[in-house]
Amino acid sequence: MSWHMAAMTLDNLGDLPKRCRSCVFWELSQQAGEQATRFGSPELEKEAWVSEVLLEWGSCGRVVYMRGAPAGYVMYAPPDAVPRAAEMPTGPVSADAVLLTTMQVMPEFSGEGIGRMLAQAVVKDLTRRGVKAVEVFGDARPGTEPSCMIPADFLRSVGFKTVRPHPRWPRLRMELRSAMTWKEDVEAALEQLLGSISLPLQSTGIGEVARRPVRTPAPTGLSGALRARSEGRCQVIRSGAE
Repeated sequence: MSWHMAAMTLDNLGDLPKRCRSCVFWELSQQAGEQATRFGSPELEKEAWVSEVLLEWGSCGRVVYMRGAPAGYVMYAPPDAVPRAAEMPTGPVSADAVLLTTMQVMPEFSGEGIGRMLAQAVVKDLTRRGVKAVEVFGDARPGTEPSCMIPADFLRSVGFKTVRPHPRWPRLRMELRSAMTWKEDVEAALEQLLGSISLPLQSTGIGEVARRPVRTPAPTGLSGALRARSEGRCQVIRSGAE
């Protein structure tokens, strides 16, 4: 089965489903997001957010391609780059963690282990960069339609532990140092998965996680410019030419 994984950039952001390209649930505060939607600018806001995170922190997502077509994606970032995280009832995210925001698999690739591949890529990238942990706001009552929230049951099944319970939006955490104890090499595990295993996915198209990566120094955190932009960008759009 032909596949490859690519870092998310402005060049392949357009490969995301349209509903995801225009979703700024995590990238803007609730108020700024509502303004962006009213002014018809959410896709521009998404592009600006990805651009700034790439420049100030580095890679913030992965896209997996199967047989040349985009099959799924995952996004993650420091919590201070994710305004909506501060508004979640189980926040704030721990200072030593990166926030996993969303993971999606295209419906036509459901059942092929894509979610597991994406989770492996996150663990590999962040452990290499010296990140200590990943945290995520799970959905305790996921629906049948795709969502930018990841089902809590899936997260627990792949090693996340609840650090702050909630009837709907629990916050969960995975210590990445534990990923160093995983014995199989990530690439070898992917080859084995794609060659012989077909795992069922959650209703949102998420698969399972894998294990093991290499450490290198982590980039520094984001500047305050990104947070200021997320709060004020829509006011600028209102007075400028859209």
